[in-house]
Formats: sequence, C-alpha cells, structure tokens
Amino acid sequence: MENKAKVPTNTITRDVKDLAEPTGNIYKSVVILYKRANQIALAEKKELTKKLEDFKNDRDTMEEVFENKEQIEISKYYERQPKPDLVAISEFENGEIAYRTAGEQENQ
Repeated sequence: MENKAKVPTNTITRDVKDLAEPTGNIYKSVVILYKRANQIALAEKKELTKKLEDFKNDRDTMEEVFENKEQIEISKYYERQPKPDLVAISEFENGEIAYRTAGEQENQ
C-alpha cells in the first residue's frame, strides 16, 4: 500500500489469463483481489475517519462544517488516491500479496 505512486488512478484493460496465472484459476484470483481490496478500503476508511474526527464538534453548524478547508483538503486527498481494487491488482501483479487456500501452504 506504500507504493501508491506506481498504481494507475484509472482502470486499464488487463488480460484475464495474466490474472489467473499465479493461482491457476481466475476465480481464485478474483477472490484474492476482492479480499485484498476490501482490506485496503477498510484501512483507508478507518484512517480517514480518524483524521476527520479531529474536526468533529457537537456545536458545529452546517455552515461551519462546509467552510472547514482543512477537512475538505483531507477529503480531496483521499478522493485522489487510487481505488482499492486498482491497488490490489497492482500488488497481485507484482507478487506482493501472500495468500493461501484451505489445506495448502502459503503462496508468495
């Protein structure tokens, strides 16, 4: 997740055979990608929520919330980050994801 600079921010076409190659099965690859993307999304959401809690105030009016420029900048930063599924695919293609199926040793 630290190498987000190398991850494309838009969707690119990939060959399904290349994604299936490490596991030998496209469905296994898709499950691995789904689970990793979900992990990344949850971590990012937790991080964003923690940062935005600093701005939370019970007495804020709607106008004050919309005018908080620091909060807006933090939100925009996360919006510009590559989507979790693109990060997961990049990690998978670069062999950075460790995975295993029931009854097997850990791969990669």
